[in-house]
Amino acid sequence: MMQAETLHAHLIGRQGSRRSLNTPALVLDVEALDRNIAAMAAFAGDAGLKLRPHAKTHKSVDIARRQIEAGALGVCCAKLGEAEALAEGGIEGMLITSPVVGEAATERLVALAAKVPGLMASADHPDAVAAIGAAAKAAAVQVTLVVDLDPGLRRTGVASTEAAVSLARQIAGHPALKFGGIQCYCGAEQHIEGYAERREAIVAKMTKLTDAIEALKAAGLAPPIVTGGGTGTHAIDAELGLFTELQVGSYVFMDRQYGDCALREDDASPFETSLMIDARVISASYPMLVTVDAGLKAFATEAGPPPILAGAPEGSAYRFMGDEHGAIVPPRGVEPPKLGERVTLAAPHCDPTVNLYEAYHVVRGDTLEAIWPVTARGRSA
Repeated sequence: MMQAETLHAHLIGRQGSRRSLNTPALVLDVEALDRNIAAMAAFAGDAGLKLRPHAKTHKSVDIARRQIEAGALGVCCAKLGEAEALAEGGIEGMLITSPVVGEAATERLVALAAKVPGLMASADHPDAVAAIGAAAKAAAVQVTLVVDLDPGLRRTGVASTEAAVSLARQIAGHPALKFGGIQCYCGAEQHIEGYAERREAIVAKMTKLTDAIEALKAAGLAPPIVTGGGTGTHAIDAELGLFTELQVGSYVFMDRQYGDCALREDDASPFETSLMIDARVISASYPMLVTVDAGLKAFATEAGPPPILAGAPEGSAYRFMGDEHGAIVPPRGVEPPKLGERVTLAAPHCDPTVNLYEAYHVVRGDTLEAIWPVTARGRSA
């Protein structure tokens, strides 16, 4: 049993029970979550696109099921371990978006492909393709691979159109492998705040993808799927018409990074904040600030401090005060929250913040409705 269940299972269904949660607690507004899932599903349907949302954001079987029930093909997983964890919960149609390399990982991939319908993995090197092919042939399993194309980030992906065609030929020519298509993810552009500036950056990067698709078609290797994109560029990706499916992730939760961006030209904020961290004032010795029980260990910190959503006077600011503590600083002359009061904070960056917690406290209004495990927490290998 998770500690969250030990502490809070008795609160499920009790009106107003959110107020009684031990803090800090990862809180999920299920109504906002479902509206976000429905909104992206409707957007994709109207654009003629499929969705394969990225589960690296939520790492949750429960949320993946909701996305698939709303029409998603399956989900993406950043790592093999995430895919294994979600597969244990019955999730199918998964694409592993990071290269799988090494003997142990290759064997795990092949074993997973034998059990999970629709499993795919990405690849960007001929040696990795050869190793996966050999392991798949030995196990009498077919593995579907997509060619990962680097748009210029130099993180993963083949560097050129020629390399993409060569790798696709290698995959298609192997008896135990199947060529699934091409992947291209522009991660660096997702958080450009201005819509016009983000669009200009993406248009420039998509020339490389266009060239690769045309070269694959000319080689008789038209990609069955073209997968990529993200929450920050979903509207631009749809407009450009290159992708067949989108790997959007953070739209389910929203965080400060995406909240700062105009996500669409005609609607800057089509999604709601559904993910929150509830903290509590544990020290109130000074009139100019109070201390809450959520510090560096409660948030991913590379994106700055968390915004305050509720529980403090307008204009208050959060300041990190160490591993376990944060300060709520109200405007000059304004009373801060009192001892024991709840302060609700948003995640600066949702994906790594979720990985810090074992469970979501799922609320409807102010009532705890369920406790969902962060299924793939820590499954980074």
